[in-house]
Amino acid sequence: MNKTVLITGSTSGIGLGIATQFAQKGYNVMFNGLEANGAEIATNIATKYRVKTSFSNANLLDKNQIEALVKETIQTFGSLEVLINNAGIQHVSPIEAFSSEKYENIIAINMNSAFYASKAAWKQMKAQKFGRIINIASVHGLRASEFKVAYVTAKHGVIGMTKVLALEGAPFNINANAICPGYVKTPLVEGQIKDQAIAHQMTEDEVVQKVMLKKQAVKEFVPISVIAETALLLAGEASATITGTTFALDGGWSAQ
Repeated sequence: MNKTVLITGSTSGIGLGIATQFAQKGYNVMFNGLEANGAEIATNIATKYRVKTSFSNANLLDKNQIEALVKETIQTFGSLEVLINNAGIQHVSPIEAFSSEKYENIIAINMNSAFYASKAAWKQMKAQKFGRIINIASVHGLRASEFKVAYVTAKHGVIGMTKVLALEGAPFNINANAICPGYVKTPLVEGQIKDQAIAHQMTEDEVVQKVMLKKQAVKEFVPISVIAETALLLAGEASATITGTTFALDGGWSAQ
């Protein structure tokens, strides 16, 4: 029987890249996102890779919808081996102008949703004596940058949460790890470039070179395929003793 992976925020960007590579490896995939064509994306992946897929537009601001998403995944596929908490939003602003609503939404989507999804999946993973929770954090879970108070706060929290899940899950063969990418060329980052240009009063090209990639030793955006391959490693049997760990895929940013 194929294993099942639930990936939040998987109809675009990093999440879609991860979902695609998991499907290539034979995983059944529960897609989640707010894109209008989410169901079509899931169907196309199922057809192309001959796996089972489903789609839910559960709003991750609502803990009840998160719990329902996990329940639906288990009911649809009969199991849930891998949970990838990937969904994220961003806002860039000096702290004195930072919208309180945006701050609360970023904490809810980027951090709290990972807690509610992990909590909802826990019983199933314990029962089957196998679980892999992979949190897509960020180099901003390891390092701070100005104008990103909500995002940095949330991603630091996700890394702390990952360590607790690892400790509590160890007796039940439930592993938890965090992947911390540097900058990845996604729609989210495209939006950041525009926001950073305003905040720093620079052109968009200047933002990429002087702000985003400045701190990376490797002056390139991180490929989504590298993140997906790391997630596949952490999802498998070979990761039995890898838990509570952060994987910095950041072009050397956190080495400094």
